[in-house]
Amino acid sequence: MSGAAHIDAARRVSAAAMRRFDPARLRALVLKESLQAARDPSTLLIALVLPTVLLFLFAYAVSLDVDRVRIGVVVESPSAPAQALAAAFAGTRYLDATFARDRREVAEQVVSGALRGYVVIPQDFAHRLAARSGEPLVQVIADGSQPNTANYVANYAQGVVQTWRAGLGAEAPAAAVTLNPRYWYNAELESRRSLVPGAIAIVMTIIGTMLTALVVAREWERGTMEAVLSTPASVVEILIGKLLPYFLLGMLATLGATALAVFMFDVPLRGSLTALLLLSAVFMVPALGQGLLISSVTRNQFLASQIALFSGFLPAFMLSGFLYEIEAMPAPIRAITWLIPARYFVSSLKTVFLAGDIWAVFVPNLLAMAAIGMLFFALARRATRKSLEP
Repeated sequence: MSGAAHIDAARRVSAAAMRRFDPARLRALVLKESLQAARDPSTLLIALVLPTVLLFLFAYAVSLDVDRVRIGVVVESPSAPAQALAAAFAGTRYLDATFARDRREVAEQVVSGALRGYVVIPQDFAHRLAARSGEPLVQVIADGSQPNTANYVANYAQGVVQTWRAGLGAEAPAAAVTLNPRYWYNAELESRRSLVPGAIAIVMTIIGTMLTALVVAREWERGTMEAVLSTPASVVEILIGKLLPYFLLGMLATLGATALAVFMFDVPLRGSLTALLLLSAVFMVPALGQGLLISSVTRNQFLASQIALFSGFLPAFMLSGFLYEIEAMPAPIRAITWLIPARYFVSSLKTVFLAGDIWAVFVPNLLAMAAIGMLFFALARRATRKSLEP
């Protein structure tokens, strides 16, 4: 055999060795990446401190509960029934009533935002009550600049009047049907119990997508990624070695966030911890894959952070059902949400925390997250070539 043939054979053997999966090489790459992450304060800050801060913000600063809403109560009638109804508004814990004799006193406070609306008990209130003609007993005016609060003020003010009137006994017509509402999964209707599980999805998105995109892009900027690519390790080994430490960081953050949710924020975990960890592990696949794809395409930290923000964090925050109901979105936006991995994760988290292990919900979500993740990894594998060429 000629010398050239020997060289070609040696190259083929070397290439075959490079393509062969080697656990020892993978272990070395994982150890190297773990040590690098442990020495990087920004990585530890994003992975361990930021999740805690975000959970506290979503649990205490962000609330969809409407409680102790400030309203005015204008008592124009001096009659005893009017005074009794005013006392009913003063006695409820859901409204913070400010009393006045003239509606002009409270109208200015509504304009300034000090009050969210006001109720007028008119001068002929006693006559309207005795006539039973169907004419409204009171007038309710709410600040429509905040629609949810305005609806709350209007509905609860009417509820106070109806409850007070029903308490008059024989003087008021008896209701034909009494309704006692029951709320499943979140009987107290506390928004915290819905927001905190969804916030875990936001935390995992930050760790999986943004952190991975920044760290790998930084290696491209520094040139260390080219040094790794020049080693005998295969692209698959390099990608797994890069992502496995951040996968473990994400799972650690999930355990910490779950502990905070259950023991600090009083969110029940009605499902199993096993199901929660399985859902989190599968969600990390598209999250890490998206971050890796972003870094492989951009190879620039600033650009990677911007793309990760607009394609990862913001869709997870706005289009996952975390804050806004997907069913209330326009049809084109609803179609886009099917491409957002956080949509499936938020739905699964709310289920496992508030309802339990409902695999009829979990299985389709797991399959969707896995499919999106495999697509991201396939694209990232194609973008990350075993070459020093850009």
